[in-house]
Order: sequence, then structure tokens, then C-alpha cells
Amino acid sequence: MKPATHFKTLYGPVRSGRLGLSLGVDLLGRRICSLDCIYCEVGPTRIHTLQRRPYMPTRTILDELRAWKSQQLPRPEYITLGGLGEPCLNSELAQIIAGCRDIFPDIPVAVLTNSTLLPDPAVRRELAGAQVVLPSMDTLVQSEFIRINKPCKDVDLNSMVTGLLDFRKEYSRQIFLEILLTRGVNDSEKNLALLREFIPRLAPDRVDVVTMTRPGASPLAEAISDRTLSEWRSALCTAGPMSALSQVGQVNSERNAGMDLASGPVDGHQADLLHKTSEPLSDDAARDLILNSLRRRPQTVDQVRAALGLDGARTETLFADLFAQGLIRHAHELGEDFYQVAP
Repeated sequence: MKPATHFKTLYGPVRSGRLGLSLGVDLLGRRICSLDCIYCEVGPTRIHTLQRRPYMPTRTILDELRAWKSQQLPRPEYITLGGLGEPCLNSELAQIIAGCRDIFPDIPVAVLTNSTLLPDPAVRRELAGAQVVLPSMDTLVQSEFIRINKPCKDVDLNSMVTGLLDFRKEYSRQIFLEILLTRGVNDSEKNLALLREFIPRLAPDRVDVVTMTRPGASPLAEAISDRTLSEWRSALCTAGPMSALSQVGQVNSERNAGMDLASGPVDGHQADLLHKTSEPLSDDAARDLILNSLRRRPQTVDQVRAALGLDGARTETLFADLFAQGLIRHAHELGEDFYQVAP
């Protein structure tokens, strides 16, 4: 088995407001996506496509999951398929989901998606193997869709909506819908009215209305006010039979990086999972897990510490060493509490 320092597809686990302790799986390996969203925290899309390919081979992913399990690394509550772009672009999605469930039969598999491939019945059938699907739909206004999501050729908003509704008819497990709002782009009354009508038709199990807290791919992506966020949450929470509305605070979209970071300390159940099911990490393994996680999204020392179950002083030392080596840097745009992998 590979040592932990050689993981290419796994990152985290990270604390997610929706999925608890979530182990991310990168199905792309590069910034490959059907959208080029202005808020994407992993940066601009490099390969803008709707073409499905085995961008990250099933064997590579499943070998790494087996290695994670054999080395008794921190045990997640969910395995979350995402990465640096749209995971449904991986043509081996069905095999990857089945392999995850075979290796970790007692850990649910979640899939993040921007909904662009849901018009394809084959993609919907593949996604149905997951226990939770987390689609996004930021706007139902065509002009806003072009501006905020910057779709590639042949992506059609109306087809996406129909595909998502068709998926709901075919899929009886949990759907968590995400809507990310940016100021002056998709926070219009027209979008709110359309989403309020759409959500009862979709009948998701949960709706998460979020906004920016980290720099996106474009300076046009700015956070909405707390008041506007509260108004949207109140309106969309009561629009349909959802069981929950996100209350994790203002967080950037988790769809590309694999998960969202809730504020505050890890709860007792999550801490028990970490400490009872994993052995102490070596410094080398801990450094590599930190780098893998920061490569996908900026995080604070406390967020990484809580997710990996590390001692506070030790985590500070590890971050200081990585910073001294030039491997990570302060994300100054966010304040010095956040770190990201150095370019």
C-alpha cells in the first residue's frame, strides 16, 4: 500500500456543515469543469468541457481508499466525491461509487454536482448509487446564469432544471440543494421568486443558501449582506417540505473543493470518531494531509486541527514548519487566520 504522503486523490477529512467529518475524493485531478463560476475558490477552470472521460482512474482512487483504511487514518462520517471541478465528468463515476461503498460499506457516499450533466439519463442512473447527492442551482435567470456560472458550450439552463427534477423523480434518497449568492449578480428578486416556485417541485431534503467568505476566481464575486442572506434563507426554507436550512454561517460553495467548513469546535461525536478509530499520525503523514487539504481550499489552523484530531500545539508547529519551508502562505485577502498552499 502507498504511504499517506503519496495520496493524489484523497484530502481531508474536513468538517462539513452538512456532512460532518467528510473525506474528499478528487475525481478530476485538475481544474476540469463544465462551468467557470466566478466564486470558485480553486480558481478559474482550466479545461472547460462537457466531455466525460476517466480523468482520475477508478483504480487510483480505490487503491488510495484501501490505503487510507489500512493505515487507520482519521475515519470520516462521509466519503464525498468532488474535487477540482465537476465530478460527474468522470466517466467511471458508477464504478467509483460502487468501489467506495465496497471498501467502506458503513460510510455513506455523497456526490457534489453542479447539475449540468443531469439531463443525461446515464449520469442520473450512475448518481443513484450514492446515498446523498448535493446539487447546486444558483439562479434560474438565464442572464444571471451566464454571468455567475459561465457555462461551457452546450450547457442549457432549462435542460439542467428538467434534469434535476427528473433525478428527484428517480431518486428516493437524500438531496441537499445549494444556492450560492453573490452581490449584484444573482441576488435579484426575480431569481428569488423563481427559486421559491422551483424548490417545492424539487422537494429537496435540505436547502443551503450561502455566500462568499473567501476570494473567488473573479473579483466580481462579492458576499451579500447578512440581512439579505437571512431574508433568502427564510423565504426558501418555507418554500417547500425541506427538513433543514443551512445555519452554518456564510461559507463558500463546497461543490468544487469537496465540502464546506462550519465554524466552531468539533462536536463530541465527531471527536470520538477521530480518536477512537484512528491511530496517532506521524509528523510526515500529518503534514501531507494538511497540504492535500489546503491545496483544495483555504482553511484556518483550528479547522484543520479539529478535522484531523491533532493537538493544538502540534498543529501550530506543523503549520509553522510548512510556512517556513514556503509550502503554505497566509491568504492575506481573508485575514491571517487562513492558509493556503503556496503557488
